[in-house]
Amino acid sequence: MRVLFAGVPGIGHLFPLVPLARAMRELGHEVAVASMDGGEAVAGAGMPYLPIAPGVDWRKVIREAGRTRRPDLMQRVVESNSADREAFVPLAAHVNSDVADAVVELATRWRPDLVVYDYQFPVALLAATRLGVPAVQHDLGFVRTPKLRALMLAEMADTFARHGIDRLPEPADVIDLAPPSMAGDERYGRSMRPVSYNGEDGLPAHLAVPADRPRVAVTLGTVPPKTDGLTRLERVIAAAADIDAEFVLATGDLDLGTLDTLPDNVRACGWVPWRALLDTCSAAIHHGGGSTALGALDAGIPQLVLPDGSDRFVNADAVQARGAGLRAAAEDIGPALLDRLLTDADLTRAAREVSTEIAAMPSPTTVAEHLTRLAV
Repeated sequence: MRVLFAGVPGIGHLFPLVPLARAMRELGHEVAVASMDGGEAVAGAGMPYLPIAPGVDWRKVIREAGRTRRPDLMQRVVESNSADREAFVPLAAHVNSDVADAVVELATRWRPDLVVYDYQFPVALLAATRLGVPAVQHDLGFVRTPKLRALMLAEMADTFARHGIDRLPEPADVIDLAPPSMAGDERYGRSMRPVSYNGEDGLPAHLAVPADRPRVAVTLGTVPPKTDGLTRLERVIAAAADIDAEFVLATGDLDLGTLDTLPDNVRACGWVPWRALLDTCSAAIHHGGGSTALGALDAGIPQLVLPDGSDRFVNADAVQARGAGLRAAAEDIGPALLDRLLTDADLTRAAREVSTEIAAMPSPTTVAEHLTRLAV
C-alpha cells in the first residue's frame, strides 16, 4: 500500500506526522511526505519528500488573502496574534485553494491508497476525494478541530466544486493526540500516543546525563522569537539567576547576541532534541507549542507555558486546567514563579498522572494497523 502524508510547511506541523509515517513504513507500506517550501526538514526522517508548488510561500499567501480577500478575518488575526483560530484557519484555507491543482496533480502522479494530512492542510482531503481513496486527518495537540475543519472546507467550497466535488467531504477518520483527560468534553476520532520526533541528532555528551541539581529545559520554539522578540526569554534568564537549578536554553539557530552575559546556571545549547533533553530535566519552560507541551507531559515533568499567540493559548490552558503546569505572561515571570514550578508537588503529581495516561494510549503501530484496513 502507498500512503501519502501531507501538511503545512513547518516543523510543528510535519514532525508530529513522522511517528505514524514510520509505523506505516515498518508495516511494509510505501510512504512519502509532501509539503510546500519550508517543509524540507522532514526529509531528514528518511522518507521521500515531495515538494508542492515550489515558490509559493505559505505565510505570504495568507497575508495576501487577508489583505485582498478577507480583510475582516485578517484584522482579527492581527489583533489576536493568530490566537483567534476561527479567523486564522479560513485564511489558511486560501493557501490550500491556491495549491489545489498542484496537490491533485502530485497525488494523481503518486497514486496513494491512503492520504494522511495535518488538519490545516485539507487540500489533501480534496486530492484524496478526487482519487477515490480514504483520507485521515491528523490533529496536532489540544485544539478541537471539527468546527475549524468546517470553516476551512466552507471557505474552499468553490475549489472543491471546481474539481468536481459538490458535496464537501469528511475524513474517513481523525487522529487525536490529546490525552483523554485533557480533551475536555469534545472527544472524537481515534486516540494515538503522542510519540515525539525531534530529528535524528542525539544529546551532546554534557546533557546526556542528569545534572547534579534540578535541570530546566527552556525553549520558545522555532517561530515565536523571530516574530515577537526575546522579552519572555530575557525575563526567564533574569529570574533563573536566583534559582538553585541549571537552565538549558534550547534555542535552535536563534541569535542571542542581543542578550547580556548569561548567569552561571544558564547555558545556551542551540538545537537539541527536545524530548531527549526532557528526560534529564525536572521541569520545562516553553512557548506552548503542541508537541512541546505533549513532550513534557510524556516525560512526566511540570511545565511553565508562556503562550503568545496561534494555538499556544489553547495548549497552555489545557496544561493548566489539568494541573500539570502553569500558564503565565511575560510580566508574571520571576523567581517565585520558577521556584513554584520546581517545588509544587501537585504539579509534579498531575504531570506524572498524564505521563502514565499517555503510555496507555494506542501506539502509532496500532493506529497504522487500523488505517491499513481503511484502504482495503
